[in-house]
Amino acid sequence: MQPIRLVRGFLTVGGWTLMSRGAGFVRDVMMAAYLGAGPVAEAFLVAFSLPNMFRRFFAEGAFNFAFVPLYSKKLEAGEDANAFANDAFNGLGGVLVVVTLIGTLAMPWLVWAMASGFVGDERFDLAVLYGRIGFSYLLFISLVALLSGVLNAWGRFTEASFVPVLMNLMFIAAMLLGDRLGWDMGLTLAWTVPLTGIAQLAFTWVSAARAGFSPRLRLPRWTPELKRLLIIAGPAVLSGGVVQVNLLVGRQVASFTEGAVAWLSYADRLYQLPLGVVGIAIGTVLLPDLSRRLRAGDAEGGRASFNRGAEFALALTFPAAVALVVIALPLCEVLFQRGAFGPDDTAATALALAAYGIGLPAFVLHKVLQPLFYAREDTRSPFRYAVISMVVNAAFAVGFLPVMGFMAAALATTVSGWVMVAQLWWGSRRMGAEARFDDRFRARAPRIVLAALLMGAVLWGSAILLGPMIGTPGWRYLALLILVTLGSLAYFAFGTLTGAFRLSEWRAALTRRRP
Repeated sequence: MQPIRLVRGFLTVGGWTLMSRGAGFVRDVMMAAYLGAGPVAEAFLVAFSLPNMFRRFFAEGAFNFAFVPLYSKKLEAGEDANAFANDAFNGLGGVLVVVTLIGTLAMPWLVWAMASGFVGDERFDLAVLYGRIGFSYLLFISLVALLSGVLNAWGRFTEASFVPVLMNLMFIAAMLLGDRLGWDMGLTLAWTVPLTGIAQLAFTWVSAARAGFSPRLRLPRWTPELKRLLIIAGPAVLSGGVVQVNLLVGRQVASFTEGAVAWLSYADRLYQLPLGVVGIAIGTVLLPDLSRRLRAGDAEGGRASFNRGAEFALALTFPAAVALVVIALPLCEVLFQRGAFGPDDTAATALALAAYGIGLPAFVLHKVLQPLFYAREDTRSPFRYAVISMVVNAAFAVGFLPVMGFMAAALATTVSGWVMVAQLWWGSRRMGAEARFDDRFRARAPRIVLAALLMGAVLWGSAILLGPMIGTPGWRYLALLILVTLGSLAYFAFGTLTGAFRLSEWRAALTRRRP
């Protein structure tokens, strides 16, 4: 087995995720222009969130956290990893077929559970219709997640990372075609959902076959290894359920304010850009790498992987968080304010974005700390921590709803995110030296924070100076480009001067070849 090049893997996954988020922004900008924050937009966003919620519950957030370490360790030991993967594929597929059928039939109850504030108006019926059309996406994308786990364990990050790009490109093409042919835009988006799932599964299936794993479809069978997988995955499934409860609480709180579901969704898309580029990249690469190092008894290498992952996360996430807070309004104004999306929608979305921005470092550090547990096949501790975070989230969101309205949902997400990170950090103390920060991280972390804060001051002043350009339709994109460029240059300049990082390390990671 070739070793996983850690930073190179981060940059590969992060680069493709950046492309996906860029295409996703185009998709969301088009949705905002066509649908605004009206009933069709809110109904589709709730309907589309349902299969994605269950996907995180069954595949990405739970099943893969148990599957990837076991599969990676079998690869490292030279065992028959593909036979294990095939049993897991058929077992997961069988469960998902049943869940998909039940979910489609029970769609009115699912919509009520997600957004009871829709009951009594057109949003409810539309959400049920769109949900029934698109819920089969759950089956396809969950199998895609398992195949992506196989590819990631082999260090083949490009193929798996392209899948979200494909989805967003199909949504963009569907909206352009629907607008040109005069189709109902809500139904166009709804039918695009299952079509993207089929395309993503086909692409990932072919990619996995080229890597050496071609699933053989058959009835699920019960094996000792599958039993072990389910025992490990059980707490992770429950933990994933807790995370989804947090999302449900947020949606419920938002559904009682007209337009709030859309505001939170558009803000979520913006903060998901750095979260996806950095957090998902680290979680994707770090888990198989730590699992294989533990199997090989490489404690020193495991500690280095953890620390470089944490350092990489902080170096890219903290400045992004500062930027999301400082220039939230210009970002939302330039990217979303057009067509049916007005100034009031922009202001509300910017407030939610700033709240999410405060929690961004926590969301990414979560991705860094969690693999420490899952690589050791410990899924119970993260579950306990998630339950506590769920209670904090629900208490904050519901308790502060009468005081701050829909903003309670956004701030509750941030507060519970920091509570989760604090618990993961404290729980990792018992793992020994390989799970602790080394001298290099401790020296660079405060310098990264300082460089990001100085960059924030530059952004704040630049936003004031560029305000007239940002408010002018013909100049807004240029103004935002200048703003982002100035912020990036300022951060890298301050980071280099303070010793937060060395640009030579990034160049080495980009140019280093695989052995």
